This record gives sequence, structure tokens and C-alpha cells, in this order.
Amino acid sequence: MTNHGDDALSSRTGAPDGDDRLSEDRSLLQQRLAVRELIDTEVSYLHVLQLCASDIRSRLQQLPQGDLDVLFSNIDDIIKVNSRLLHDLQETASREEEQVQLIGNAFLEFQEELEQVYKVYCASYEQALLLVETYRKEPELQREIQGIIEAVLPQAGPSGLSFLLVIPLQRITKYPLLLQKILENTLPDASAYAVLQRATSALQDVVTNINEYKRRKEVASKYTKVEPLSLRERLARINTHTLSKKTTRLSQLLKQEAGLVPRTEDKEFDDLEERFHWVSLCVTELKSNVAAYLDNLEAFLRFRPQDYNLEIPEGPVVQYCYLARDLQLQAFPEFKQQLEAQVWQPLCSLAKALAGPQNLIKKRLDKLLDFERVEEKLLEVGSVTYEEEAARHTYQALNSLLVAELPQFNQLAMRWLGQILCTFVTLQRDLAKQVLQRAEDSLAQLPHHHLSEPAFRKLVEDALGQTSHQLRSFQENFEKVLPPPTTQPLLPGAERQVQALLSRYGPGKLYQVTSNISGAGTLDLTLPRGHIVALLQNKDTKGNSSRWLVDTGGHRGYVPAGKLEVYHVVPSEEAARPHRDSQHQTPEPISAPVPSVPAVTQVVAMYPFMARSSHEVSLQAGQRVTVLEAQDKKGNPEWNLVEVNGQRGYVPSSFLARAPSPAPWGWSLPS
Repeated sequence: MTNHGDDALSSRTGAPDGDDRLSEDRSLLQQRLAVRELIDTEVSYLHVLQLCASDIRSRLQQLPQGDLDVLFSNIDDIIKVNSRLLHDLQETASREEEQVQLIGNAFLEFQEELEQVYKVYCASYEQALLLVETYRKEPELQREIQGIIEAVLPQAGPSGLSFLLVIPLQRITKYPLLLQKILENTLPDASAYAVLQRATSALQDVVTNINEYKRRKEVASKYTKVEPLSLRERLARINTHTLSKKTTRLSQLLKQEAGLVPRTEDKEFDDLEERFHWVSLCVTELKSNVAAYLDNLEAFLRFRPQDYNLEIPEGPVVQYCYLARDLQLQAFPEFKQQLEAQVWQPLCSLAKALAGPQNLIKKRLDKLLDFERVEEKLLEVGSVTYEEEAARHTYQALNSLLVAELPQFNQLAMRWLGQILCTFVTLQRDLAKQVLQRAEDSLAQLPHHHLSEPAFRKLVEDALGQTSHQLRSFQENFEKVLPPPTTQPLLPGAERQVQALLSRYGPGKLYQVTSNISGAGTLDLTLPRGHIVALLQNKDTKGNSSRWLVDTGGHRGYVPAGKLEVYHVVPSEEAARPHRDSQHQTPEPISAPVPSVPAVTQVVAMYPFMARSSHEVSLQAGQRVTVLEAQDKKGNPEWNLVEVNGQRGYVPSSFLARAPSPAPWGWSLPS
């Protein structure tokens, strides 16, 4: 009886221990099942990603490469990270007692890498969905894409691309749930519990950070777009809401400038912004310099003296022409082509890449003013509207994104700029090397290639000195032909106006317009080149001496002082003149003792002249001209009838000069 009672007592007291063991066994079983689910689903997930990256992407060749880059984003980076993660998870199976703790440590180790790669993928997900929608509007293309996906992954079903694109998003959000399931089946006093708890919290933070990053990118993408809008389109976008926002921002800015409210200081962002502006300035300056360099190179390639007869005896000239022709046809064009492809185009791409951050920084300033105003209201009232709260979040998103990504962008832009400069220097060095190689044979045939450098330098200096003396002699002879005209020809019908100004102001106040003037203000005059005016005051009402007050004989107003020169009155102009028909287009002043050019003579235009009517003809300085008549129809020798390039018309005789007899001149290298 006693033994039977003891057994019964033992049975009653041992029941709780048996229940605890049963509960522990059940938790351990659930834990192992959760671990198995984590590893098995990771294997399946990685297999799907590899099929997408290899089979499906390689078969979608009918899509542009840019579309494929958006659709599959950084899937290769995800595969690399998840492959390493899977390897570590599978390695834990050999240490069953510590497996759960090792799994927690693995996720803690991969926390940052998972966040980085999935951030990039999630940020481009919305753009990928837009592409999927465009494909659905093309039934034939959609059927091809669907057929390829179903052949590789039948489980994708009719969703096709949408099913594939969402898989990485689903996986990263499922990690915290899988870890939480393992944690729930781990005893709180177990050594692995704390590690699993940290891992679960870390993966939840990863998902939160990815969602926040995605939201910031969506806000930023709204403001990085640079739309080229016309004035009419900009005006069409103005409404009461935009006017209210801009007025509020302006008011906030004025209060800050006046010191009524404090300005938000952000030293970290200010430093990043300053560095970005320096990078932007460097890119702009380099682009301007390279553009000028390309223009000069283009002008250099158009200049081909080797194609003309230089009228210099045989010898070095033949070698020079051969070398120059070879360089002009091959070396220089190849250099220009490489310069455009490897320097200019990357530089333009870099300048274009700067536009988005520049616009984002500008928008941040606007949003900062909104943020400061809302913060003031929050301190005063204690609450804000939904729209004001959204404005706060918009600024915080923009600021956080810029602070996080501007350092990387600045570094990347500097590296890009450095590569462009290195490429430019390399191209220059290669061109110099190529020119020297091509010139070696020609240099060996020159008559003075054996001279030392000092001797050759003296030879060149002597030759240049001789040529300089010949050029000075030619210039002196050329200047003795005719003195340059002191004034431009008068406009047709301007004699009466000049006489009126002379009689009213005297010759010392008369000025002539040297180039066309377009008045910008209400008191500014619009005058043609050659017009005569009288000076009233050599400054405007504000004391600006670059704007003069003048009288045209009918109107008074201001003109730029730099476009006036003193008009030297010809003595005959001060005398009374006979009446002329004001409608006659060609000026016909009376005869005066002005030297004229004999009829039917070959002369040279000493100065350029722009025709102002159908009776006149334009000239270029140095152009050869045939004089048909040394006077106009009224016998006025100040205007000559000439023929230029098959066109006939009148030009001022003072703009022409007899061509001097060419004396033999030139230079040759001493033997």
C-alpha cells in the first residue's frame, strides 16, 4: 500500500515536469521547422534570382539595354550578397546546438550589405513598373515577354514581369518575420535568445530604412526633373496656391535678412554644398575651355597653306607641304574625333548629371523656408495642419538625402573630372608623339637638320629679322598711298540735317555714329551707322559719362558714348548747298578737291564698306575692285562706280587705294 501511494504521489508531482519537457520539445520542433523554412526559402529565392539574371534577361534582347538596366537594376549585386548569406546559413547545420545563435550572428553581419543592395533595387522599382505598363500597351511585345517568362518560370503565371520584379521586395520584408518565428520558439533563458532578438530588430530597422530611403528618392525625383518651360507655360502654372507659397517664403526670407527670426544653420550641409558648387564651377569652366579648344582646332583644320602655291623655290617647302598634308588628312582629324568622343561627350554628360543635384539644392532652400515657418507655428500654437506637416517631412527627406548622397556624388564627379583631364593630356601627348614620328623622315631631308640647336636658332632669328624688315618696308609703302578717311560717308539725304546742326551748334559739337544703335529705354535713341548728331551733354542725369545726351536735328535722347566719334566737317559742307531730291538713294555731294581714282582702274579696298541701298555695293578690306567711273552721275568724285564680284554699285572714293606695284620680296633660308 505504501509503495502504491508513493507511486501515485510521484505520478502527480512529476506531471508538470513532463508537460514542461513536452512544451520544450514542441518549441524545439517548431524552431527547427522555422530554421528549415528560412534556409529552404532562401535556396528557392536565390534560384529564381539566378534564372532572372541569366535566362530571362539574356532572352529579352528585343528590349533596349536601358530598359533592361531599369528592370533588373542591381540584381547581380543582390545575388552576390544573398549567395554569401545562404552559404553561412547552410554552414550552421553542422553545429546543431549553436545553429540558432549562428543564424542570428549571420544576419547581424549582413545587415548593412542587405540594406545597401536592397535600397538601390527598391528605389528603381517604381520606374520598372512604369516600363511594365508601357509594354502592356503593345500586345505583341507583351506576348513575347510573357512567353519567355512562362518558359523559364511557369509559376510566374499571367503576372509575368510584375511577379518577378516584386520578389526581392517581398524577400527583404520577410526576413524579420522568419527571424521572429524562430525567436518565438526559443526559450528566453537560452543563450541564442538575445542574439536572435538583436537580429530581428536589426532586420526590422533595415526594412524601415529602405522604406524611408524609397520615400526620400520619390520626393527627390519630383524635384530633380529639369523641365524646359517657356514663359507662357510658366505663367500658366501660376495660381493662388503658388503665389501664396512664394509670398510666404519671401516674407520668411526678408524676416531672416532683417534679423527678426533666426536662420537655421546646417554646417554639414553648407560644407557639402560649397564643395558641390566648386565641382560644378570646375566642370563649367572646363567645358567652356574645351569648346573653345575645339573651335580653334576646327579653324586650324580649315587653314591649309600647303594646298596653295607658296611661290617659294623647291626645297624645304616640298617637305613641309608633304608633312602638313599628311597631318591634315589623318593625324589631326583623328585627334579631333578622339577628343570629341573621349573628352567632350563625357564632359557634356557630367555637366548634365550636375543639373539634377543643382535643382535639388535649390528646392531644398525653398523647403527650408517652409520648414522654418512651420517650426515657428508649432512652437507658438502647438499644432500644424496636414499640409504643413507634409512640408516638414518633405524638407527633412530632401535634407537627409542630400547629406547622405552629396559626399558620394562630389567624390564621383571629381573622379570623373580627373579621368577626363587625364584623357585630354594623354591625347595631347599621343598627338605630339605621332607628329614627331611622322616628321622624322621629313626633318632628315631638310637642308639644316645637321645644325646644332643654337646655330639653328640664330639662323631662324636672322631669317625672321630679314622678313620683318621687308614687311615694314611694304607697310610704309602701303600707307603712303592714301590717308584713311577721317569720317564715314554721310547717309543719303543727310546734308540738310548736317547743315542745320552746323548752324545751330557749330562744328565742334558734331559727332558721327560708328555702328548701329538700338535704344533700350524710353529716352534712348535708335540710330543707324553714319548718322550725325550734336552733343548736348556728355553724361546723363545720374552722372554716367558713358551715356551722352545728343540732338539729331529732330529728336533728343541718350546714346552710348563709345559709339560716337568726332565728325570732321569738310570745308565745303559749311557753305550753302543747292537743293537735292531727298528721295535719291545715292549721295551726290558737290565737287570738292578730293583725290579720285582714274576710270577703269584696278584698285584695292582699304576699309570695309556696307551697302545701304540698291545703288551701292559692299566691300571687304583688301578686296580688289574695278573702277568703272570715277564719279557719280552728277559728276561728284567722292563716289565711284565700281564692279566687285560681278556686282556694280557706288562706293566712297576715299575707301579705295591704288594697288602698289609689287616689288619682288620674300625670304629664303641661306644655304
